Amino acid sequence: MTPVSHRTVAILAFDDMEVLDFAGPYEVFNVAGELGDGNPFEVFSVGLTGSPAVGRGGFAVLPTYSLDDAPPPDLLVIPGGAGSRALTKDERLLAWVRERAAEVELLMSVCTGALVLGAAGLLERRAATTHHDAYDELAEISPTTKVVRGQRFVRSSDTILTSAGVSAGVDLALHVVQLLAGQETKDRTVTEMEWMWQS
Repeated sequence: MTPVSHRTVAILAFDDMEVLDFAGPYEVFNVAGELGDGNPFEVFSVGLTGSPAVGRGGFAVLPTYSLDDAPPPDLLVIPGGAGSRALTKDERLLAWVRERAAEVELLMSVCTGALVLGAAGLLERRAATTHHDAYDELAEISPTTKVVRGQRFVRSSDTILTSAGVSAGVDLALHVVQLLAGQETKDRTVTEMEWMWQS
C-alpha cells in the first residue's frame, strides 16, 4: 500500500458499543489526519439512524451520518461491545456492511465487532481475532473461521483486519496509519497520544 493520499474513515456508532472501541480508533485517525502530511485521514461516524447512539456508561455519539446517507468511506471500522450481539441479527446493518466491504480499501473490527463481520459472512475460511471472552461466540457465528487467540490484531484478508479487545483497536488503527501514511505519521501520532504502542 502506498503511503500518503487522503482517505475517509467511517466508524460505526450503535447502542451499547464499547467506548474505547469507538473512541480509540477515532482518536488515532483524527490525530494522524491533523499531524500527517497532506491531511491523510478524515474521520466521521455512522449510526444505524440519525439519532444519538448511547454506548457503555451513557457515552453518547451523535452520528455524522446514518446508514442511509453515509458517503462511501475508504476505511470502515466496526467497534464491539454488548450491542454488537444485536447487530449480528440486524439484516439491514449486515447488508450495509457487506456492501461497504466490497468497496472499501480496508475493513477493520475492534473487539466483538468481529462477530458482526462473522455474521455478515466476511470471515468465512479466514483467520480472525476478537475479545478473549468472545472466542467461542465467534467460532459459533462463523464456524469456518480460524479464531486466533492471544494476538493483538490479525490480517484476515487483503482488505480485512480484526483486533482483540477494547484497547487493541488503538494498536490496530496505529498499524493502519503506518501502512497507509507511513512510519513518520504513525510516530507523530503515538507521541501526541503518549501511547504505549504494541505490535
